[in-house]
Amino acid sequence: MATFQTLGIVGKQHDDPPTRATIQRLVGHLHRRAIAVRLEQQLAAALNAAPGVPLSQLGHHCDLVVVVGGDGTLLHAAREISAQQIPLVGINLGRLGFLVDVSPSDLEHGLDRILDGEFEVDDRSVLDARIEGARGRAVNDVVIHKWNTVRMIEFETYIDGRFVNAQRSDGLIISTPTGSTAYALSGGGPLIHPRIDALVLVPICPHTLSNRPLVVAGDSHIEIRICGDDLEQVRVTCDGQLDLPLIPGAPVRIERSAHRLRLLHPRGHDHYAILRAKLGWGGHIRAGVPC
Repeated sequence: MATFQTLGIVGKQHDDPPTRATIQRLVGHLHRRAIAVRLEQQLAAALNAAPGVPLSQLGHHCDLVVVVGGDGTLLHAAREISAQQIPLVGINLGRLGFLVDVSPSDLEHGLDRILDGEFEVDDRSVLDARIEGARGRAVNDVVIHKWNTVRMIEFETYIDGRFVNAQRSDGLIISTPTGSTAYALSGGGPLIHPRIDALVLVPICPHTLSNRPLVVAGDSHIEIRICGDDLEQVRVTCDGQLDLPLIPGAPVRIERSAHRLRLLHPRGHDHYAILRAKLGWGGHIRAGVPC
């Protein structure tokens, strides 16, 4: 049975009453179980608590990190925690919640099951993006997109050193299976099960309609070369949260990280049930009556 002696807690960046109440409830429950708690530095400051631990070091001080918020909060934490090889659990205070699946109403019971070893391990791919010396990490996606203009951008795509295509579009989404339910889904990309070792390239509003989403091997090395010199009109963004600066003549290189994100779910976690709930997929027309 797994033993977690010290838990780190990361919360939404915007302090609000529901977040504060949930975290206080969480801390109280952990203390009753004689489990030590380490708060992330910004969260500790927002709660006027004892000095916290910087996110970049939190994984070195605990056995498990609990994220209180939505998927955006978890993505923010996961980019740092994944490199520290510490598992994460998400408590959902957001909207969709594909990654944070413990409900606040089930906080104590759901967390107790995990603390008692009744959990499933869910390893997820992470992307590394490089532009010369600048680096970024993404759990969902790396997006090359136009910025502050109605004009399309032009770029070339290479995979494992082989030329794939040149296109004019509003941009390109390079997504992990985790990100296939995010921006890539809005762009018409396929839903990919998290256990499938693949990446998907989804063009954003391509000028040539034959430019369709492309699924490639998970260990592919992807290179995007921006055409033209007007780089002020192009951005490279990781998970919609972190921008990388473009450099004239320098390609954007994207590949799978050596580190993986490890999520823990209460035993019985059902990926398809989450898809049904979050995407509004209906069941049978008459409830309880099989086809």
